[in-house]
Amino acid sequence: MRILEKNKLEYTHYTYECEEFIDGLQIADLLGFPYEKVYKTLVAVGTSKNYFVFVIPIAKELDLKKAAKAVGEKSMQMVHVKDINDVTGYIRGGCTAIGMKKQYVTKVDISAEGLERIIVSGGRLGSQMELAPEDLLKAAHAQYADITV
Repeated sequence: MRILEKNKLEYTHYTYECEEFIDGLQIADLLGFPYEKVYKTLVAVGTSKNYFVFVIPIAKELDLKKAAKAVGEKSMQMVHVKDINDVTGYIRGGCTAIGMKKQYVTKVDISAEGLERIIVSGGRLGSQMELAPEDLLKAAHAQYADITV
């Protein structure tokens, strides 16, 4: 959120009670958000051993073949949950594409392009933020790509 404020990007912050990881569908239900508007952040590693970040709708799955093609990799696999914090600086359930330890190549599913606002993690458990998809692209240095099943 500090990065968004520093870049003068408008967002709305939402909080909810959360002691441990709950999935995006449960968060959307808890906060009363339509599933199409809520996005999750996933991290994968390519055959090159480079890490990549993908932001996709919570009710969809990442297509690893499309994702690999979108970033110029031969193939890729999801990063193991136990490695998320080391790679991103965030914990599972609180991972967002903005402000990771390093700037990884980031792709946002093309479905966000037509939306006025989307909701993504606020960078910790119990925190979500709503912003324009274009502002997410700016803050995360991301591009759109067709990456879901």
